[in-house]
Amino acid sequence: MIRKFFLNLLWLYRHSFSLVTRGSCRHYPSCSEYALWQFEKNSLPKAFFATFLRILRCNQLFRGGIDYPIIAKPRINPSNLSLITVKYWYVPYKQKYFLIKNFNYKGFKC
Repeated sequence: MIRKFFLNLLWLYRHSFSLVTRGSCRHYPSCSEYALWQFEKNSLPKAFFATFLRILRCNQLFRGGIDYPIIAKPRINPSNLSLITVKYWYVPYKQKYFLIKNFNYKGFKC
C-alpha cells in the first residue's frame, strides 16, 4: 500500500512536473525513472536510500552518464518468458544484478 502510494506519486511527478525540466537529468535512466525502478524492485528503505543518493549525484559536481539500478535478488517466474513479457533484464554484477529496461516490453505481467 505504501509502495503503491510512492509509485503513484512518482507517476504524478513524471507526468506533470518533469515535463518542465525535460532533458535536464545528467544520467540515464533519468532520476525519476531510476526511482520508479527502485521502488518496483527493492524494499522501501533501500529504494529511498538509493534514490536519495542518486538525486544528490545529479548536479554539476558529478560526471553523469549511465547509472542502472542494482538489485540484490531478482524475483522472476521463468515460465512463459518471451521478448514481450520481460519488463527488465537482470545483468549479473558482483553477486548482484543491474536492472536494465526491455524496450520491447508490451505491458504483460510475468
